[in-house]
Amino acid sequence: MSVPCVILKPADMPNDGSSPAILCSHGHGPFGKEPVAGNASSEAMRANIARHNYNYAEQMARRGFLTISPDLRCFGERSDGSDPYPGRDRCNVHFVRGAVMGIYTLTLNIWDMMRSIDYLQSRPEVDPERIGMMGLSQGGTMTTYTAAIEPRIKAADIIGYLNPWAEFGIANANFCGSQIVPEVYRYLDTHDIAGLIAPRPLLVEMGVHDTTFPIEDMLSGFEGVKRIYAAAEASEHLWADIHPGEHAFAANKAFEFFHRYL
Repeated sequence: MSVPCVILKPADMPNDGSSPAILCSHGHGPFGKEPVAGNASSEAMRANIARHNYNYAEQMARRGFLTISPDLRCFGERSDGSDPYPGRDRCNVHFVRGAVMGIYTLTLNIWDMMRSIDYLQSRPEVDPERIGMMGLSQGGTMTTYTAAIEPRIKAADIIGYLNPWAEFGIANANFCGSQIVPEVYRYLDTHDIAGLIAPRPLLVEMGVHDTTFPIEDMLSGFEGVKRIYAAAEASEHLWADIHPGEHAFAANKAFEFFHRYL
């Protein structure tokens, strides 16, 4: 199996193994990796980018980072067509299919992210010790889980995702089948998973007017992460970007954050 990706790099980046790289995960949307990598070839994709400031892989590449944007399973080039299951979320369909066999899309996507890091470390431009990860919404889910278990990610930016399970998972059911594994809330809340990134640097972006993940819930989750980083004596490496926007990449602190830590 292969994972379709878009690679972006500065034109003047040398092939001497000294440059930083960022794995950029897309969210739950109709176009997969394409808008994240800056593909504005249609009016719909241009609108998608404008709404979420979604082309963060392109923005990071313009600031000196090599970026890789893979398609998650069920999305982009890995989808089952434009509307394969009318009236149903394709992620939920795949969750049910996988559950019959004891496999889950989230864990498969984490595996794909880890293999993307393998690829980044093989690139002649990239310093294998200077790799970060970022993502919005479902991309925030992927960043949270992947960075929690993958020590090769040296810095992470979770955008528009960190609500406690009691709110977005149970009260609102505001997630899809690609973002859960069975019984996770019996053992861990979202802040516990994000806390596993400590003591490595972590930026959490939260929009005051986010209608997908309410700000009060994200702040509650962030407080849990703060406690874990304090216990790990790493509070100085935990950043917050509380911005006045919606469910979007704020771009207020991310560039400084990754330039400092990668």
